[in-house]
Amino acid sequence: MARIGIIGSEGRMGRAIAEAIVAAGETPAGGIDRGGDATPLAEAADILIDFSSPGALEANLDAAIAAGKPIVVGTTGLEERHHWLIDSAAERIPVLQTGNTSLGVTLLAHLVREAASRLGDDWDIEIVETHHRMKVDAPSGTALLLGEAAAGGRQVRLADNAVRGRDGITGAREAGTIGFAALRGGSVAGDHSVLFLADNERISLSHLAENRGIFARGAVKAAQWLLGKEPGRYTMPEVLGL
Repeated sequence: MARIGIIGSEGRMGRAIAEAIVAAGETPAGGIDRGGDATPLAEAADILIDFSSPGALEANLDAAIAAGKPIVVGTTGLEERHHWLIDSAAERIPVLQTGNTSLGVTLLAHLVREAASRLGDDWDIEIVETHHRMKVDAPSGTALLLGEAAAGGRQVRLADNAVRGRDGITGAREAGTIGFAALRGGSVAGDHSVLFLADNERISLSHLAENRGIFARGAVKAAQWLLGKEPGRYTMPEVLGL
């Protein structure tokens, strides 16, 4: 039985992960929340799952490195500096970072990449996401993950082709761009749709999350898969063998 430590244990995701750990037959190693020191937790656990905040990521990675323990990073809202920190940590420990731990979303991203690789620039790509009113970042980490999948299928950089928050007189849509729209309200756990639109036809690939349990189960499955791996940076598609 693996001892799994939770960083961000008092949040909604943290509580769901605690339940998923037990349901998966593993052992909770404890948890910490905002302002807590991850070092004792890392020493007590076999692996860490981090769903805290971007500001805490560096200290959490340092604790995992010091203890020589793998870590699953599901924190969203990461910027370029955070990815640099993850790359650096992955030279010493196994790190799996993802914008969404749902196995269904992981498969959706695979399908989006496949579709984007086979459809030309005459197919416009738009990503629409809906989350609960308390979510603080937009677009969601999942929407960006899907955007990266679409850009990867087209062999372009998302940063060079993303269009966010249209407002006012924007002009005609530029071919090859990938649009994002973020909706917020109610208690929606997370709905994502990727639309491929051409003249006279369109394709919609969607995933609807009914509760946070799916993300918790995926995070625990990722942790189980990551145990015993060599240092490196890993992804959710690898967990599914994609």
